[in-house]
Amino acid sequence: MLYTDDFIEEVRSRNDIVDVIGQYVHLERRGANHFGLCPFHNEKSPSFSVHQGKQIFHCFGCGEGGNVFTFLMKYENQTFTEAVKTLAERAGMAVPEEDRSEAAQRARNKKQELLAINKEAAIYYAHLLYEDAGRRGLEYFTGRGLSPETIRRFGLGFADIGGNLLSAHLKTKGFSEAQIIEAGLAAHDEKRGVYDKFWNRVMFPIMDAQNRVIGFGGRVLGDGKPKYLNSPETPIFDKGRNLYGLNYAKNARVGNVILCEGYMDVIAMHQAGFTQAMASLGTAFTEMQAGLLKRYTEEVILSYDSDEAGIKAAKRAIGILKEAGLRGRVLNLAPHKDPDEFIKAEGREAFAERLKQAEGTYFFELRIAERDYDLQDPDGRTRFIREAARHLCDFAEPIERENYIAATAKHYGVALEDLRRLVSDTAAREGIAKPAVRAARPARTAEAKQAAEDERRLKPQRMLLTWISDEPALLPVVEHYLAIEDFSDDLYRAVAERMFRDIRENRLQPAAIVTAFPEEDQKRVAAIFDTPMEGVDTQAERERAMENLIRDIKKHALERRSEALTPGSPEYLRRVVELRKETEALKALKIQL
Repeated sequence: MLYTDDFIEEVRSRNDIVDVIGQYVHLERRGANHFGLCPFHNEKSPSFSVHQGKQIFHCFGCGEGGNVFTFLMKYENQTFTEAVKTLAERAGMAVPEEDRSEAAQRARNKKQELLAINKEAAIYYAHLLYEDAGRRGLEYFTGRGLSPETIRRFGLGFADIGGNLLSAHLKTKGFSEAQIIEAGLAAHDEKRGVYDKFWNRVMFPIMDAQNRVIGFGGRVLGDGKPKYLNSPETPIFDKGRNLYGLNYAKNARVGNVILCEGYMDVIAMHQAGFTQAMASLGTAFTEMQAGLLKRYTEEVILSYDSDEAGIKAAKRAIGILKEAGLRGRVLNLAPHKDPDEFIKAEGREAFAERLKQAEGTYFFELRIAERDYDLQDPDGRTRFIREAARHLCDFAEPIERENYIAATAKHYGVALEDLRRLVSDTAAREGIAKPAVRAARPARTAEAKQAAEDERRLKPQRMLLTWISDEPALLPVVEHYLAIEDFSDDLYRAVAERMFRDIRENRLQPAAIVTAFPEEDQKRVAAIFDTPMEGVDTQAERERAMENLIRDIKKHALERRSEALTPGSPEYLRRVVELRKETEALKALKIQL
């Protein structure tokens, strides 16, 4: 929903940006700002700046920036509405509801009830693990090599043998049988009445991205069936739209996500330091889960079991990743079956090395396809190379396709020209080659030159606007020489117009200005407020710096106005003379601050 501007500003004012970001990033004060290691890219020297006075953040390394809302949106992958709600709740503010209808209110109440029941059940299961009744569950987890810290971190628990122990406990907490059944924690039949869904199982709470328990997975102890049992679908739990471990893995920020099959694989990898691991929830990987992953990463490493079922699942997942626009790689765990087994047998360093060696999906699919052909037989080898050629046709971009043709020819000992010709013939015959246009090198060079020219033109404008935001009293001096139209970029003009108006009305708040712009522009707006001048300590240095900035900005503005003139128009000669006079006046510009 769209909150009112007043409500948004109240939320922002009650959440100091240093306090909020400090919960995620270690910050140290340096002058007027706080600095830390950027959470949005890997770096060794702090370039992540948080300005308490302006209530904005800006990274000088990767360019990310914004206000407290932007930070939550980027770090927690929340929408703006979710970020406002999160911060409102943090400040203890009542949040206006999106839909005040009776039906909508009932739906919201139901979700809150289900979340409350699941939370209470998770506490119950976790406590039981450390009682006599849960000893077998604790022995299972410790026997699998999990530390006490890991067990607590993932909220692992135990469901005892018994008809309705959890249900009875939840009733004492005020929940009805109908609510407990709807949460998927109990069932009912005429013979047994209400009975617990999970029993004699070690329990894995499933949490959403906001760390709320939305369901459970349970592994039976002994030979009972099914081996794994998940919560049924409920208004808060959709297996195809969630991933186990997402609540922790989303903050790993290591450039990839490891997608595996089982809960224990995820937990073992997190314990070993691979905190980007997550798993699908007892179902095949789905398009919706791929869309969810795309919010957090561009590369997914598949770490499925090395048996036939795992290979089949990996091949299916590869297709889904491609459709979602995600890069895929496949982890080779041989001779071990799964990540948990591999880490126990060979250790963390060996697993990290296997991650580096993870195959691209193309070569993985070829390696699996090899098993269907006898490569020692000329006929089998020929048919296999034809299969490879069909795969190579899937690469739409010419350079990428050429690179894979060369790599395939080298790997399988095929003449490069022969394979290139076979790919071309296959594409023409079967019509499976995807059209692509290769960008010309001169165009890229021209784009690079234009980008450098744009930066040379815009940097003085950013520096001046930052200076004014630091010292609003300078605005009358600046406005004597510059107009809003002198800022060459649409965004910069809009920021300057809003900033100058707010200064005149004595209510400048840079963080509020950031909020006024679309999400895709907010990091550029933050940079406008955080591009400081260097070497302006003395009065003479300050005045010289101001003269240079105004001269640069005005010069570019005059050039733009000159280019816009139309020769032959009635006003042409007069405007040319005026522009020449203004240009000459710039040379004699002298400012006193």
